[in-house]
Amino acid sequence: MAGAFWGIVEDDRQGNPKKVTAEVLGEASRLAAKAGSQAEAIWITDKASESGIRLLGEWGARRVWLLENAAFAPYRGEVWTPVVTELAGTESPKAILGAVTTRQRELMARLSARLGLGLSADTTALALDGEQLVATRPIYAGKLLAKVTWAKTPWLATLRPNVFRAEEPQPGVAPSVERPAVSLPAARMTLVERREEASTGLPELAEAEIIVSGGRGMKGPENFVILEELARVIGAAVGASRAAVDAGWRPHRFQVGQTGRTVSPKLYLAFGISGAIQHLAGMRTSKVICAVNKDPEAPIFKIADYGIVADLFEVAPLLTQEFKKLLEK
Repeated sequence: MAGAFWGIVEDDRQGNPKKVTAEVLGEASRLAAKAGSQAEAIWITDKASESGIRLLGEWGARRVWLLENAAFAPYRGEVWTPVVTELAGTESPKAILGAVTTRQRELMARLSARLGLGLSADTTALALDGEQLVATRPIYAGKLLAKVTWAKTPWLATLRPNVFRAEEPQPGVAPSVERPAVSLPAARMTLVERREEASTGLPELAEAEIIVSGGRGMKGPENFVILEELARVIGAAVGASRAAVDAGWRPHRFQVGQTGRTVSPKLYLAFGISGAIQHLAGMRTSKVICAVNKDPEAPIFKIADYGIVADLFEVAPLLTQEFKKLLEK
């Protein structure tokens, strides 16, 4: 319907929407209810599952615009963007919301340019003020918060994961499904010939409620096994600082910070991370921050809720042992 609040679906490339989509649709639903409209999901994929469509309905989408075609995989911005632009021109949504993920960061930026509209990137709060949407987003590496509005609709924003609350699932609520006919532009570039992604068996950074991160203090890539062991015990994801990534100790997809992933878990455990501004910008909104560092003057202690001045190679194994004991009870 015209004036709907759209949420872009982020899936696992196997036909299943990710948890971050529930957060985006939850916010879209809350805003739509206040505006007298409805939340709708835009799912661009090469394969969708019936269970995935049901999930979108349970998460708040009253309608699913299903754009399903083999040409949508792998993701290419020059293919996805014109399709969403065409659909938005036909259906006139009030807002288009996405998550702060690798794909959607690019897609929403391209969409902003194509539609000639502003984009609130890395948004941490949204609120309706009369007929206008007001977005809050961090600036200056998270030192200040800016409030922004738009001159015209649709409002475009990417939402920081683990900040917005997902609605309570509504089992049995089935959305209507639309399969619109859209023009499929040909891909002009081939950037991915083959995709190989090694699984760590741990949660993804954007999906995790607990993150264990290591920095320069880890002293080498072989020592990250200590953090992985702790992470497996408490069900956490493993992240890394830019210094650790630049040293080649961890792949870039594990980097937390302004030039990596922005995260906001319930618990962030930082081992051997000094706390450079660009790293703090990517995790300072975590609900609880615990830092372990030998340097009592490390900047990260200024924002940490709990700090341990000690050798991480002593503390991490002890924490692993204690968590094992607690979880075995």
